[in-house]
Amino acid sequence: MTLVQLRHLIALAESGSFSKAATLLFLTQPALSRSIRALEDELHTPLFDRVGRRIELTPFGRVTVDRARHLVLDADELQVGADRFKDGQSGVLRVGMGSGPGAMLMTPLLLHLAGERPRLHVEISRAGTELLVQALRARALDALVVDVRLLRPAADLRAESVHEMRGAFMVRRGHPLARTRSGVTFEAIARYPIASTPLSDEVAGILMQRFGAQAHPESCVTLRCEEIPSLVEVARRSDAVLLAIRAAAPELVELKTVPPLDATARFGLVTLTRRTEAPALSMVRALMQRLLRDSAVV
Repeated sequence: MTLVQLRHLIALAESGSFSKAATLLFLTQPALSRSIRALEDELHTPLFDRVGRRIELTPFGRVTVDRARHLVLDADELQVGADRFKDGQSGVLRVGMGSGPGAMLMTPLLLHLAGERPRLHVEISRAGTELLVQALRARALDALVVDVRLLRPAADLRAESVHEMRGAFMVRRGHPLARTRSGVTFEAIARYPIASTPLSDEVAGILMQRFGAQAHPESCVTLRCEEIPSLVEVARRSDAVLLAIRAAAPELVELKTVPPLDATARFGLVTLTRRTEAPALSMVRALMQRLLRDSAVV
């Protein structure tokens, strides 16, 4: 049996006439009769009693029509759901975010979904890059937004929509280092607690190239955390110096170092190769384009 036959059955039951049902279905009466007869033959039970020029549902016919209505309704809802899923309007979107992009993207993404995609279920996971990659490979996540410098090269990972954001040493307003008119040396910075998220080997190399071996994160970072908002709050309420992307802490004062830091984070969207992506990821790309920019927060 087919959904088309079930639709024919429902139309015939509701109209009570082969001629009326055929007109509503844009069929000839013989074509409708053949469809109903084929359905009855498949079910091995009559669905209608022919009483002269009238038809009446048999007891089994009444049960069958009720079930047919549910099946057709479910099929229609499935089609609507598929259309919404293709448009990114429904379904589930599961995104893992590293510390930097999480600070910039998570709240705007949730706000956007609350207003524009109320039928879409979104799950945001926050963790270190290695754990997020494991979840992506286990199909527990659809995509990641992380610092791609922290990724180990692998054939099954695809990084795209890469955005670079400038890093900086930052302190609260009124901090002793903020009063320095000339550039601040790393030796001066190192007199205070330094707060940072886990940094890539590449960034560690840049720090040592600029400021010497003492600037290796394993040696100089005394407050390490995956959550930038927590580190920003620590820097705002203490003399700690925050090393992070500048745009994540616009309320803090950027220190001009001697020599200049000149380091960036490189955030990208990471998915698995040869895997069909969730349609709603286009929205994540658009937000990345708009927000993962140094000019997004001034």
